[in-house]
Amino acid sequence: MTDGVWSADGKRRLVIAQRGKIHGGRPVFLLHGTPGSRIGPLPREGLLYRLGVRLITYDRPGYGDSDRHEGRSVGDVAADVAAIADHLGLGRFAVVGRSGGGPHALACAALIPHRVTRAAVLVGLAPLEAEGLDWFDGMSDGNVAEYTTAMQGRARLAARLGPAAAEIREDPVRLVNALYGELPDSDRSVIADAGIRTMLVQNYAEAVRTSAYGWIDDAMAFCSPWGFDPAEIRVPTLLWHGEDDVFSPVSHSRWLAGRIPTATVRIQRGAAHFHALHVLPDLLGWLARDGRAA
Repeated sequence: MTDGVWSADGKRRLVIAQRGKIHGGRPVFLLHGTPGSRIGPLPREGLLYRLGVRLITYDRPGYGDSDRHEGRSVGDVAADVAAIADHLGLGRFAVVGRSGGGPHALACAALIPHRVTRAAVLVGLAPLEAEGLDWFDGMSDGNVAEYTTAMQGRARLAARLGPAAAEIREDPVRLVNALYGELPDSDRSVIADAGIRTMLVQNYAEAVRTSAYGWIDDAMAFCSPWGFDPAEIRVPTLLWHGEDDVFSPVSHSRWLAGRIPTATVRIQRGAAHFHALHVLPDLLGWLARDGRAA
């Protein structure tokens, strides 16, 4: 089920999707990665129904069919999620973010705690200015290049990601193939699955179908002040990370675990970035146990 929602200021359209137990299920927002979109990768419909989860996804501004919000911060997502929840008639809900969605899930936990029951982050990032963290240590060459370019300004980043997005539109398999060369063996085994590979390709294609703006604005937001301090979070928060992750290194979750008073961290040996797709159903079960039916 796909729908359009206006942002709180009435200036931007946000495109959302719902699946699982839409009527009477526990509402959980899943915030996609970078680049990404509302379409996935997502758990199967039947699994969501068995968990009793009403899963809500949306295209962050600039991705898919959602209008751009130029200059947005990570923290700005909280107002958009609240607007979507208001549109759906939801009071309280849980949030989970994977990869680039992780900081945005933390934003909701920090900035609208009266509405968030629990938060979970899989393979997330810490703030660039995180004290005592070597932000780039253990990160793939591709991600280091992307974020260091973002630190040089929006124009430089657009010159890098604009052509990359055009190549994905022409052949979305290209991004998956490009990532493959940087993947540890544990991640290669995950995306060897034809179903997961297809979901990734479709997700990347939808993300940049209209432009590279969402991708650009995400990277700029990660490398700028987030608009909140993770130490402000007081809702129960679960952090999961594969120890061999090269896209968002495990040290980021370890730093967040030491910063968020209510955080529990799970580090999995022999796993990396894309193993989060296998772990997501378990985390959805944890989130739903303290959710509220719509």
